Amino acid sequence: ARKMVLTTGATFVTAGRAVEWLNQKREKPFCLFLWFLAPHAPFYRARRHADLYNGLGIPKPKTFDDDLKGYPGKPRAFLEGMSKFVTGGYGSDDPRSLEELVKDHYAGVIATDDNAGRILDALEQARALDDTAIVFSSDHGFFLGEWGLYNKMLMHEPSIRVPLTVRYPRLIKPGAVCDRMALNIDIAPTILDLAGVKLPERMHGRSLVPLLKQDTATNWRMDWLYEYYDERYAAKSRGIRTERYKLIHYWEAPEEFEFYDLEADPGELENLYGNQRYAGTIEELKNRMNRLRAETA
Repeated sequence: ARKMVLTTGATFVTAGRAVEWLNQKREKPFCLFLWFLAPHAPFYRARRHADLYNGLGIPKPKTFDDDLKGYPGKPRAFLEGMSKFVTGGYGSDDPRSLEELVKDHYAGVIATDDNAGRILDALEQARALDDTAIVFSSDHGFFLGEWGLYNKMLMHEPSIRVPLTVRYPRLIKPGAVCDRMALNIDIAPTILDLAGVKLPERMHGRSLVPLLKQDTATNWRMDWLYEYYDERYAAKSRGIRTERYKLIHYWEAPEEFEFYDLEADPGELENLYGNQRYAGTIEELKNRMNRLRAETA
């Protein structure tokens, strides 16, 4: 029963309390932060979602069956991290198959979607929906079988690509899409900017408002810094991501690197670190990564 409360149950309860709070009478503008726990292990479903996806086939990622023996260029740090992912960290809740993992994860997404809908309904009933900026995002991506992994922590695309949707009819055209690189550290500056509050200089993020306005003259970031340092789940790493390239640095001995040209290899299948054709680019990325580390102290 306690585990049930930790996942979809907690999501339902927190959404209900948020609706109660939204229904209170107020004269001033409001700001609500609502954090859903689903989708998250342990993956217990709400009863209404118990039979979701029954009979539906789940396609395997192209790398799911790779044993990684002799895999082109994947370093030791990635392989050791993979073994930790496969053994999981949730005890009896470790997925027994790709199908189980993906379907339970999707059911958790549906639970989140349902409860987000309760918030939208409350705003609509209060006649505040179109006057409210709604930012809907997550804290990370998730491996769903790529290289046999589940969870997060590594700097590969399934882990670092995070959903972000913003609704604000006063500012944003319906259906607008932006492919610039936004980060989680941009959300706080964005909310402050929308509220007309001056941004503190110490903030590392940037307001997304110019992108929401689709201001084509906006001078936006061309790269960003990644860091991971909890060795319980994966090798410590840092890296830099540009619109085209990614460099991953596993800094603990023996030092190792991964480098990808994402334009030519979006699936990150071929580690090009050590390829002399890219030697200049890799050196530039190393220097830029060091500058980013200095900028963020």
